[in-house]
Amino acid sequence: MTDIRSLVPEWVRTLTPYSPGMPIEELERELGIRGSIKLASNENPLGPSPRALAAVAAALPDLHRYPDGACFHLTRRLAARHRVAAEEILVGNGSNELLELVVRSFLRPGDEAVMADQAFVIYRLVVQAAAGVPRVVPLRDFTHDLEAMARAVSARTRIVFLGNPNNPTGTIFRRAAWEAFLATMPGHVIVVADDAYAEYVEDRDYPDTIAARGDGSVPVVTLRTFSKLYGLAGLRVGYAVAPAPLIEVLGRVRQPFSVNALAQVAACAALDDEEHVRRTLATNRAGMTYLTEAFGRLGVEYVPSAANFVLVRVGEGARVYEGLLRRGVIVRPMDVYGFPAHVRVTVGLPGENARFVEALAGVLGGGKR
Repeated sequence: MTDIRSLVPEWVRTLTPYSPGMPIEELERELGIRGSIKLASNENPLGPSPRALAAVAAALPDLHRYPDGACFHLTRRLAARHRVAAEEILVGNGSNELLELVVRSFLRPGDEAVMADQAFVIYRLVVQAAAGVPRVVPLRDFTHDLEAMARAVSARTRIVFLGNPNNPTGTIFRRAAWEAFLATMPGHVIVVADDAYAEYVEDRDYPDTIAARGDGSVPVVTLRTFSKLYGLAGLRVGYAVAPAPLIEVLGRVRQPFSVNALAQVAACAALDDEEHVRRTLATNRAGMTYLTEAFGRLGVEYVPSAANFVLVRVGEGARVYEGLLRRGVIVRPMDVYGFPAHVRVTVGLPGENARFVEALAGVLGGGKR
């Protein structure tokens, strides 16, 4: 039989697959424990909006029908919310699909994409999968170094990825830095503003990247998701906001029916539930305060975060991660992001936050950090 590996292009053969966070069921099965908590994937601890759940239940009898391939109702709801034309919105199977669509549409083999070294790992993965070349720029003080990223742009650069807040650090760049960065971009570059955690940000100088989509000569694609604030991670729905000609190109390479019917009705209903959004933000704000105060008492360093997670310096990240697992607490190890001394923890419910702090104190046990 032919060696399958000999048929695989080099740029695929060298890919390192994305490793998702460990599911609770897997942890409990492996360790023979029960009652574990997961604070690893930056999910909404309150779960979906009750309105979204009701909408999903009402849509179940029609699952034998294909979904609306154009996401007509959701697209128009989002256009009205952001005060843009419907032609400037594209709904996708999570923002991950939209990242891939941008790369497939605009990156040729050998083209470059600029990104922070310690940013969402999917940026690098989708570029490499398309035979592109990632040009990575180190963070500065755990934040995107926009000046250095601008200098990294060359004649071969086609895309720049910016996560704001950045995952996994939770840091943001502000309006003045954003505007200065855009002013340096040449017209052959598309700027992807990954604003997955934008709704959590309270800083008044946080830039409105959607407003920049048609300004000047640089195309800007803003990505948003329903997986975080709206608690619909299991349904996979996100969207892009960009100039209409760019959205039209993305639509050419998008697979039909990529956003399922339940995701569409749940997202529409979630947009209506402002009370659930308020509860989510209040829960996150209180939880973040609790965690950061606890880190202070424990003498643990952390990166101040504008999102719903915190990057925590614990010394031996892998050891602490494993120790927390044995105590039934799942967080995210950071080796793959280049932070081997850290773990990332999602802000949970009050009881979950308290349990994490207790478990962390037990694992650290006064050891060197």
